[in-house]
Amino acid sequence: MTREVRAFAVTVLTLAALGVAAGLLWSGVSPRAPYTVTEDGTSVLADPSTQALIAADGWFAVITGGLGLLCGGVAWFAARRFMLPVLLGLCAGGVLAAALTLWTGSTFTIGAVMVEAAVVPGAKVVPGALKLTAPGVLVSWPLLAVGLFGLLEGMHGYGEPTLRPPYGNLP
Repeated sequence: MTREVRAFAVTVLTLAALGVAAGLLWSGVSPRAPYTVTEDGTSVLADPSTQALIAADGWFAVITGGLGLLCGGVAWFAARRFMLPVLLGLCAGGVLAAALTLWTGSTFTIGAVMVEAAVVPGAKVVPGALKLTAPGVLVSWPLLAVGLFGLLEGMHGYGEPTLRPPYGNLP
């Protein structure tokens, strides 16, 4: 029982560490939406037609989805003896990793690339913080990790039937 718990915990903690690294990567490659600062100090989206918000969602989905596929494949090859704890660890760790990716990427600013905006001359334009406008991309990491793990296990299990053919050895 302790080996199963250890396999689950190692899987969750490994994915959590990858989530922090993925958040830093997401912060580095995603463009920032331009915001203007008003007289009262609030920030307003400078260009409502900007695609930077959608690009941030896309980069999040690509990074977390790719890491989900990588984690699902590596976990299937590494977890021959403890399949169920590792599968549950992929699910729970994927959810935790996606949440840590979102938190890390929106908290730390690395390589703030701001897109151009058509604003009033003289207005102060600042890059905005990363945020997700499509929260459905949060499930890409656990969904793809568990999906690839299940696909590999299903393909591995699909082979010669273990039952003997009916009617003995007749053709």
